[in-house]
Amino acid sequence: MAWSNEELGQIGGSDDLHISPFREDGSTYGTPTWIWSVVVDGELYVRGYNGRASRWYQAAVAQKAGRVSVAGMTRDVEFATAEGPINDPIDDAYRFKYAKSRYLNPMISARARAATIKITPLHS
Repeated sequence: MAWSNEELGQIGGSDDLHISPFREDGSTYGTPTWIWSVVVDGELYVRGYNGRASRWYQAAVAQKAGRVSVAGMTRDVEFATAEGPINDPIDDAYRFKYAKSRYLNPMISARARAATIKITPLHS
């Protein structure tokens, strides 16, 4: 599945994404964690502020699925690591969306880039 253009527009303009990867049992959602999100080339991306040490990131990589709540919608999703050249436009999207935040530089650092996740809906 893919996000609709309408959903991506709502998500891109929102700053309220909460991510809940599954716990180790693979069926219980973890505690929702508020994180920054950006839309690049029709895809949704998030990063771990604390890099790969972020607990939600570790759960997302291990379980590969969970749930997100954003822009008034809740979706079951899958998670995939995002590496390589895609990180440059993701950095640009963070710079644009969060330009005034004092947390911007850590979110475009090598540590956060190493913890970039693509989020894809499982169904609409």
